[in-house]
Amino acid sequence: MNSSSFLAQIKPLSVLSTIYFLNFLSRIVLSPLLPMIEEDLNLGHHEAGSLFLMISLGYSIMLPISGFVSSRLNHRRTIIISSFCVGGCLIFISINYHLWIIRLGLFFMGMAAGLYLPSGIATLTKLVDQKNWGKAIGIHEFASNLAFVLAPFLVEAMLKWGSWRSVPMLLGIISILTSIVFVFWGRGGTFSGEAPKPKIIKIILPERSLWIMVTLFGLALGASFGVYSMIPLYLTSVKGIDRSWANALLGLSWISALPFSIIVGWITDHTGVRPTLKIVLIAIGLVTILMGLAPGTWIVIIIFLQPIFASCFFTPGYAALSRIGPPNIKNVIVSITIPISFFIGGGIIPTGIGFLGEVGLFYLGFILLGVVISGSVLLVPYIKFYIGKQ
Repeated sequence: MNSSSFLAQIKPLSVLSTIYFLNFLSRIVLSPLLPMIEEDLNLGHHEAGSLFLMISLGYSIMLPISGFVSSRLNHRRTIIISSFCVGGCLIFISINYHLWIIRLGLFFMGMAAGLYLPSGIATLTKLVDQKNWGKAIGIHEFASNLAFVLAPFLVEAMLKWGSWRSVPMLLGIISILTSIVFVFWGRGGTFSGEAPKPKIIKIILPERSLWIMVTLFGLALGASFGVYSMIPLYLTSVKGIDRSWANALLGLSWISALPFSIIVGWITDHTGVRPTLKIVLIAIGLVTILMGLAPGTWIVIIIFLQPIFASCFFTPGYAALSRIGPPNIKNVIVSITIPISFFIGGGIIPTGIGFLGEVGLFYLGFILLGVVISGSVLLVPYIKFYIGKQ
């Protein structure tokens, strides 16, 4: 039941956000590890980028069918299972040495992570009133921004004590422990999700708004997850920056983005979803273009600006996604939108940038991505929101 007091829900929102933090960190920590993984497994840029494709493939496959799990177990149990299984897969990856076994581990980790988001968003929007969704989602998205900040520093700290394999091992143990903590201290999600039945799918799939959101989320994930994934390789192989310094820049750049998910949540609640989306998309596109054009040390300035704008999309994005259908099929809408979007933004885009990097055109990947994102603002006026009680 929704509480009229937003402050009363800060604690349960924080516990839920911690689960999301580890879920997200587990999927992006590969980025600052990539130079070491390339060296250890003797990979090219394209092969290294394709590791993210395995995560996105598993994530994209599980998200659409996560509704079958949450409809039988409820959202709370689904969140617990997701966190526990992500931890198990990370430990599995850390103790294996063959490339294809590691790829298999990444695939299953993506599947385990894919269980979380539909249930997490459904639980979150049930905990608070609709008028506070922007702020609540902002707190939730703060977790992903924090993961972007901490991943490079965690990697550099752990590399002083062991190989790159020590990182997934540590995260795996913490993720399993967190799932146990949520059993005792987590709140919400004690209701079942809606399975993606053919009848519901037939209602949702023709909706133009759904496919607009798929496109926007895919591009936004490319600007955040995709760009983040390839920046360490870009800085070390093209800009000649030392690996430790590249990882430090990567982490420090996302510190400035930390408060913006919450600030944009407030702006979204007061200004409206569509106006906020338009401004954010134009800003993301322009700064991503500059990432490919920036000469010399100017790249450092752009690296600090790009995450600020990239992080601003998801609060109004999830707010829009939560409004394009009735509440009983909210998790189904998320489970259709995010897998396709993540496969594009977290798999195809970094793989494509890696391919261009392989042929000496690393910069062109960022420019093309920025141009498409800026152009996507033309789609925003065509998003149609559900009118009815949420």
